[in-house]
Amino acid sequence: MSSGDEFKPFPHFATNALHAGQDFTQWKSHAVVPPISLSTTFAQEEPGVHTGYEYSRSGNPTRDVLEKCIAALENGKHCMVFSSGLGATTAITHMLKAGDHIVAMNDLYGGTNRYFRKVASKFGLETSFVDLTNPANLKPAMKPNTKMIWLETPTNPTMQLVDVKACSEIAHTQEGVFVVVDNTFMSPYFQRPLDLGGDISFHSISKYINGHSDVIMGVAVTNSDKINEELRFLQNAIGPVPAPFDCYMVNRGIKTLHVRMQAHQKNALACARFLESSPAVEKVLHPGLPSHPQYELGKRQMQGYSGMITFYVKGGEKEARDFLKSIKVFTLAESLGGYESLAEHPAIMTHASIVKEEREALGITDNLIRLSVGIEDCDDLVNDLAQALKIAVPSA
Repeated sequence: MSSGDEFKPFPHFATNALHAGQDFTQWKSHAVVPPISLSTTFAQEEPGVHTGYEYSRSGNPTRDVLEKCIAALENGKHCMVFSSGLGATTAITHMLKAGDHIVAMNDLYGGTNRYFRKVASKFGLETSFVDLTNPANLKPAMKPNTKMIWLETPTNPTMQLVDVKACSEIAHTQEGVFVVVDNTFMSPYFQRPLDLGGDISFHSISKYINGHSDVIMGVAVTNSDKINEELRFLQNAIGPVPAPFDCYMVNRGIKTLHVRMQAHQKNALACARFLESSPAVEKVLHPGLPSHPQYELGKRQMQGYSGMITFYVKGGEKEARDFLKSIKVFTLAESLGGYESLAEHPAIMTHASIVKEEREALGITDNLIRLSVGIEDCDDLVNDLAQALKIAVPSA
């Protein structure tokens, strides 16, 4: 990557987003836009002889189109979509058995943290939460029964980066260990974990891949035939599959992913630079800023930057609340990655399930604000931040 403003995208990305899995000859009608197949069941010529589809939980033509498209964008061989990001997390974790051990990055999406601590633990799975911004911390945390390494980069919400290549090389020194990388914050347009050595690239599709804040879905992409076989079985056996209409919607939204990500990057960098210059802000966390402690890793590992920014407003919870009550173009709401700009308070909202002491140790303090910068006019976004900060911190 050359700089925060100019970068070289992965070859053929836009073409694959528009055409991978979309071949019109797979439909007798030759419809250019893949149709929605809502049928729950499919006719068989004789018992056990069918066209590849039996029951829509096991396989669906509209879902297949989407899975082929996302696999191409991640430079992956296999792709499985699920009814939510946490549905995908559940299916992946079901590849383990009671007594197995997980090493997870300590700064994670609150729902992932909650699932490992409060759900997976009930079924005999142990999770160690480790600061993996230093890859050297991984090997000492691994045990003979370690089976899964769960990375997230950049992390939610403190925008820390994890060296996927280094951690994957360490993880794979132990037989039977696979590496999952939550790629939600970057999208496949800016980062490809499989190319860096990860075994599964995971996303909450609800975010950038769909990009329109109107579908809940998750995905796992892999180059491993073994992982694919296991996850395909679990996708059907557990049943957290998305509806065909939702698959159609994501397949539609993904066509503009490359265009949207360029706009997200441009706007977020402008907002991050403004925030860093504001006397009302203590600190800005954005991997495209040279002030980010892992700026050089970001340039090596990523092809650009998304719309995610985290910053600390001067003061405490009151100032953060005043800022969030004063925004006009940004919307106070959870989630991220849509075309619209959102702002939220992690300690109260997305990461409230994490105990206060752990939150604060991770830097998720009462004056921390997370922004998902959308694709509105850049000047309007910067001006909105400026006016809200002036209200929240009038003395600055």
